[in-house]
Amino acid sequence: MSDSASATDNEKKKVKGGKLSRFPSRVLHIRQIPSGATGSEVIALGLPFGKVTNFLMLKGKGQAFLEMASIEAAVSVVNYYSLSIPHLHSQPVYIQYSNYKELKTENQHNQARPQAALQGVNTVQHGSVAIAGALGGEGGLLPGQGSVLRIVVENAFYTITLEMLYQIFSKFGYVLKIIMFIKNNQFQALLQYADGMNAYYAKMSLDGQSIYPGCCTLRVGFSKLTSLKVKYNNDKSRDFTRADLPFGDGQRSPDTSLTASAFATQNTILVPYTGATGFAQPLGFPQGAGVSVPAVPGLFGSLTVAPSAVPGQIPAITGIPGNSVLLVSNLNPEAITPYGLFILFGVYGNVHRVKIMFKKRGIALVQMADATQAQLAINHLNGQRLYGRVMRTTLSKYQTIQLPREGQEDKGLTKDYSNSPLHRFKNPGSRNCQNIFPPSATLHLSNIPPSVTVDDLKNLFASKGSTVKGFKFFQKDCKMGLIQLGSVEEGVHALIELHNHDFGENQHLRVSFSKSTI
Repeated sequence: MSDSASATDNEKKKVKGGKLSRFPSRVLHIRQIPSGATGSEVIALGLPFGKVTNFLMLKGKGQAFLEMASIEAAVSVVNYYSLSIPHLHSQPVYIQYSNYKELKTENQHNQARPQAALQGVNTVQHGSVAIAGALGGEGGLLPGQGSVLRIVVENAFYTITLEMLYQIFSKFGYVLKIIMFIKNNQFQALLQYADGMNAYYAKMSLDGQSIYPGCCTLRVGFSKLTSLKVKYNNDKSRDFTRADLPFGDGQRSPDTSLTASAFATQNTILVPYTGATGFAQPLGFPQGAGVSVPAVPGLFGSLTVAPSAVPGQIPAITGIPGNSVLLVSNLNPEAITPYGLFILFGVYGNVHRVKIMFKKRGIALVQMADATQAQLAINHLNGQRLYGRVMRTTLSKYQTIQLPREGQEDKGLTKDYSNSPLHRFKNPGSRNCQNIFPPSATLHLSNIPPSVTVDDLKNLFASKGSTVKGFKFFQKDCKMGLIQLGSVEEGVHALIELHNHDFGENQHLRVSFSKSTI
């Protein structure tokens, strides 16, 4: 094959030329492109890494060729998207090196609109404030799409902070305002950029990406709003252009250094996206103010937070303050046991040790595997009713739970579960990490033996004091099912009592909280 392959050659040959090459090339082959995707959307996949110099769209085949200005830029594209598969219209697309070293498309039919789109985005990429009209014709991108994004976080198993969103989205331009809220039991946010092109690049790059491995997945779309009105600068809303706003209704004041710095920066320079070197750098957050988003060499950065040091555990947040020991109070001393706390807190991480205070049986310490799991347990269990009392869960001042010395009176109130086979997150790549939900009245049951009937399960839960309101097996797998009880508190009690219930012949029931209802 010659060093310069003409795009007017046999199309089959071109597509074959796009198969995986052993050597890097600045021409990239993109496949499995959904039919509704536009040329501008495909081109946008390469823009964060450098200038796109040529483009060929094979719409009927769901494929495209993207030529970067340098091999280094192409390598960055392939390296990044091999770790974080990009999505167009919620469908994954795949990028690899082509055998071509250069694209020539001047004589290719049906390439006028994609080439116009390429010219338009390159105009913006090189700092022009004017956005080429061809972009609008290639999918109505700008200015009609606006600068306000609507963000939905699916499987939000970790706390999402305003500072975290700012740090992630500011890599694509200057963020002016953020408003966070809960709607339809989902974490959502509205975010306004200084420029609509920033919003477009953020949407194209972040939609479908996960902040943590396997969870906190971003769904990013354009909002119908053209501007956001922020009344308060606090944990739930922020106007980075106004440091004078009150923080409102008893909420803590925001980090004023963040607001002031953002205000000064964003009112001094407001320019559209200018390529990989033009991404706004995230402001320096105080330790613990937000999640660190580590950069990938040569790229604009990765969303994925570094995993825990122990394979298979829930991913750890870099630099999270505090420790892994929880102080649990207002417990019912007549009902609580170390094993019960182990099972309940084990829904949110691997519990290593539990200690119920010898002289104050309504207080306990629970040691999780790491600080992230401890925070996750606080988020879901603080304020939860347990055996008739509202449980309080917070971080302890202790760094570890000491086992009783030999001969020390303890009455079995301190237990070590470090090597328990019941840890939910001990296996590498455990799917349990993707199925962590708040306490609920509906429980997910799995590992049900074929001999166990619906009535058997209903009677089992009723024997533990539960009010069974409904049950259904999964259609494709009778080893799993959902059972709906009378209240969330009943669900908590049933999970403690029946998780790992022995059906005989070494078959044990698995119980977890469900996000569904029957």
